Amino acid sequence: MLLIAPLFPSSSTGVAATFGWDVFHAWDSVWYEKIVTSGYDFSSDVKEIHTVAFFPLFPLLSRIIMFIGLPFKVAGILVNNSAFLAALLILYFWVQELYDTSTARWATATLAWCPYSLYGTVIYTEGLFLLCTTSALRAFNKKQYIWAAFWGALSTATRLPGVALIPAFLFVSWKERRGIKAYIATLTVGLGISLYSLYCQIKFGDALAFIHAQKAWRGDATGFAWEGWWKMLMQITVGFTNWKSGYIKDPLYPLLFLIIIGSGCLLWRFRLHLGMSKFRYGLYFLWLLLWSLTGDELFKIALVFGGIYLLWLSRDKIPIVTVVYGFSSFALILNTGITASAERYAYGIVSLSIAFGLLLARYPRWGYPIMYFFGILMFTFSIRFARDLWVA
Repeated sequence: MLLIAPLFPSSSTGVAATFGWDVFHAWDSVWYEKIVTSGYDFSSDVKEIHTVAFFPLFPLLSRIIMFIGLPFKVAGILVNNSAFLAALLILYFWVQELYDTSTARWATATLAWCPYSLYGTVIYTEGLFLLCTTSALRAFNKKQYIWAAFWGALSTATRLPGVALIPAFLFVSWKERRGIKAYIATLTVGLGISLYSLYCQIKFGDALAFIHAQKAWRGDATGFAWEGWWKMLMQITVGFTNWKSGYIKDPLYPLLFLIIIGSGCLLWRFRLHLGMSKFRYGLYFLWLLLWSLTGDELFKIALVFGGIYLLWLSRDKIPIVTVVYGFSSFALILNTGITASAERYAYGIVSLSIAFGLLLARYPRWGYPIMYFFGILMFTFSIRFARDLWVA
């Protein structure tokens, strides 16, 4: 981001990357800077973006760091990176306690090398959110209710999806008959969002201002974004040009798509004759071809809906609190009325890293090429973000 991105010309947004802190500062970073420097704003006119849509813990911590004389961009980078590093360490030791060192390494590698881990290093809240939710889940699983309440409250003060901890804690408290302490910890999780709601009521006269402000992004859309996901699926299968035209204007795209899918089916059919080594390399090659053809939409659908499927397959192998938290988080993600940033929010569900770590620990020969592929995506995503181009 500092050395390679500046070699590219200005992006379509007119931004050219330079060697400096600006490469880590784009999109949501701008709104967090406004909060830190100018405070929150909101009005009943939600056609414009208002900073009240962004939760307070990250800008508050950034402001505290700034007291020692650092500019916002440095403070924001320090907060997110430090939190992300701590999240990786906590995840490693937690998974090691639950399973073994191999699984812990793969789970941590998944969280670190998934291309959306980019958002754990730039001025965003992913690192902080992962730290708080991972710590809360680990503490609740170990029946450390004071810490579960503490980290849970910080989670709901960081981002709205933190409320997914509440149904997870509530269900496990009921199912395992954990007693009154577990229920008190569950209720305390909502303290972060409750205090922010109280602030919004006092300052703007609207306790749900942070929700109403979301209309600037999604309008009046609610529920499952059927149209958005269908559009994405059609772009993958027939191509953007054909989907936009309404007919097969570019026959080459669907033909190539069918050839790749057909080759994959044949590869599977004759896998025993080819041997596992040739079968794996064949699948690696076909996946790269398919990704080159379809672009980010393929990885987005694979992460979101593949993540749901993986979570279901792993439901008996990972702690029940992480399973319920994962499904509750997906329920929130898929009912926003839009598809934008769904893959980034899915990455923030630590349950998936644990489940994927278990899978890769069992099949490590699949794990290494997956990490190489993650590295390719991370490189391209980083360059795009540094040039102020949309990633997720």
